[in-house]
Parts: sequence; C-alpha cells; structure tokens
Amino acid sequence: MVAEVTKKIDKIIFEEGKKLCHKVGVYNLPQGLIQLLGRFKYRFSYGQNMIQHTLEETQLGIKLAHELGADVNIVRLGCLLHDVGKISEELEGGHVVLGVKIAKQFKLPKEVVDCIAQHHEDEPFSGPEQMIVYIADAVSGARPGARYENHEDYVKRLEDLEKIANSYASVKQSYAVQAGREIRVLLDPEKSKDRDVEVLALKIKDQIQEEMIYPGTVTVNVIRESRVKQIAE
Repeated sequence: MVAEVTKKIDKIIFEEGKKLCHKVGVYNLPQGLIQLLGRFKYRFSYGQNMIQHTLEETQLGIKLAHELGADVNIVRLGCLLHDVGKISEELEGGHVVLGVKIAKQFKLPKEVVDCIAQHHEDEPFSGPEQMIVYIADAVSGARPGARYENHEDYVKRLEDLEKIANSYASVKQSYAVQAGREIRVLLDPEKSKDRDVEVLALKIKDQIQEEMIYPGTVTVNVIRESRVKQIAE
C-alpha cells in the first residue's frame, strides 16, 4: 500500500509540475526538474502556497520583462525556478544556495542561475532580468493578503529585529516598522562616527539573514544625527 500510494503521489506531483510549467509557457524542462517543481503543491511559505506564489510571480515577471524590453525567456525561467531550493532534499544550506546548486546540476543557463542566486540580493544584480525576478518575487510575497502568520510569531519577529539592532553599543534606539519589513536604527552620535552608519547597516543585515526567518525582505535603515540648539537673548 505504501508503494502504491507513493507511486500515485509521485504522479500527482509530476502532473502539478507540468501544469505549472505549461501555465507560464515553459515546455522543455527536464523531467527531474518538473518533478521538483510539482512539490510546490504541498509546500507553503507563511500560508502562501508555493505553486500559487510561483505562478503569480512568473506572470508578473513576464509582464515586467515585456514592458522593460528585457529577455522574457530568462525572466520566465528565473521566476519559475527562483525558489526551487526550498524543496531540495538536502538539509544543509539556505534555499538560495540549494537552488543554485540544483540549477547547475540541470545545466541551466548562467543568466537563469544568476536570477536564483540574486533574488534575495545575496549578490549584486548582474542584469535587468535578475532585478525583475527580485521585484516580481517581492511583489507577490509582500502584497496584502498573500501571507499570514499568527500573532505570537509576528510580535516575536518584531522583538527579535529590535534585539539584534540594540545589541550594538553605538545604537541609541531601534524601531521595527512596516510589519517588520523595516528596522530603523538610531545611533548615539557621541558613541559613533559617520562611517559607522554603513558598516553597522551591513552587520545588522547579515545578522538578520543568518538568525531570522521572515517573509519577503527587511530593509535596514541606520541613522546618525547630531542636533545643536542655542538661543540668542
């Protein structure tokens, strides 16, 4: 019975992967890659089904590519495969690293691999197609109603963001705003220098990526300001 059900599930997964590919106009992917994409049927990210997210994001990316005169086929494949690392059977590594590894195993074009590698800004954008994939992913994941999380997790995420920022001695105050999509960090001007702004923003960004799980992206804004007030009488 286990073998029979496993066979049926594998067939369902493959058909779902093929259906997803056909909906976005992709017909020549290797069967192994189609099988991987079909796993999105049973994968959710903050309540958002991965097939729905991938379909939505790819449709957005294609429209943007047409509008901007970018290579539509690169954007199409980049969007379709950007999260393929999330259903990798390997346990070590983030989904971006695992996705790049899968793409290279199937010998996909370098431009498509770059779309996967750069869709969370882990690397500088190498072209307009990679930037379009990033934008389409952000729009699909961040639009109202796309994702949800329970109240306790939401509050903890805000607290963790502020805790990371406040762990640095030069930080005077920090505020997690926009539902945790931005952290504003105010430096103590007496304990910091102008060049600390860029360095600290990078450190906080890296620590958030390493220690936290969050939907979409988190913008780190570090502010250092000195104000002097004198009254002439």
